[in-house]
Amino acid sequence: MKYTKNQARMRRRQRIRKKISGNALCPRLVVFRSNAYIYAQLVDDDNGHTLASSSSFILSKDGGANGFTRDVAMQVGKDLASKAKEKDIHQAVFDRGGYIYHGKIKALADGAREGGLKF
Repeated sequence: MKYTKNQARMRRRQRIRKKISGNALCPRLVVFRSNAYIYAQLVDDDNGHTLASSSSFILSKDGGANGFTRDVAMQVGKDLASKAKEKDIHQAVFDRGGYIYHGKIKALADGAREGGLKF
């Protein structure tokens, strides 16, 4: 059986989600990438709440960087890390969402690390 690109990503995503989970002290940093934007959020899986979120869509509306490049992904990571610091969150578990840890996904993770998140 041949899977489409998205079906294969969803299978990888499920495999990853079986192994990792977040809580209030160490939430899960979830990444979603569309064709135009990149989204990231910190999720407490125990309570089912989103603790903080950021996206290139929100940054572009606020007058930040436009487009969808690695630099923009890094800014999203830094923005998420600063919002996490405000809520006294210093650690997270990185959930790459089935995407390859390369390019924009890696840039977002590096930006979050630069902003002070540890994972």
